[in-house]
Amino acid sequence: MQRHLIIVIAASLFLLAASLAHAEDGSHGGQGYVFFAPGALVQNGSHLGMVHFGGGGEGLLYKGLGAGAELGYVAPWQETSNGIGLLSLNGSYQFQRNRKVSPFVTLGYSLGFRSGHINMINFGGGAHWWFANRVGLRMEFRDHLYSRTDLHYLEGRIGLSFR
Repeated sequence: MQRHLIIVIAASLFLLAASLAHAEDGSHGGQGYVFFAPGALVQNGSHLGMVHFGGGGEGLLYKGLGAGAELGYVAPWQETSNGIGLLSLNGSYQFQRNRKVSPFVTLGYSLGFRSGHINMINFGGGAHWWFANRVGLRMEFRDHLYSRTDLHYLEGRIGLSFR
């Protein structure tokens, strides 16, 4: 778990630094974020409590349309050393992006990895509450879906965004 944690922290700091450097021009064309997400792995009516933490970044490409990537670590609450890395590449749309509260939706690909790998799709939505010019609270719901087995990883995220 320590190796995954070091990777997540390093990637988060890199994305945060890049986001803050971009923010110097005041354009708000990109942002970085870190998050904590309690959730549940759900399949065939049974569930397992999980926890997910990580960070990422996204840039706006055209109006509210954006693209981003994030890296995190997902594990059962009871056995945090028995987790997987999770890389997600997403498209997003941000509504009212220059307002104090900015809702968004996201859709993309997720790659779970440890000794092997699993391919998933993810989708969700949420909002940023920009309580300062460059810092905001990020709240989001996301579902990672593995269609071969009808497996869902559902999570409610809370974190900080930086622009």
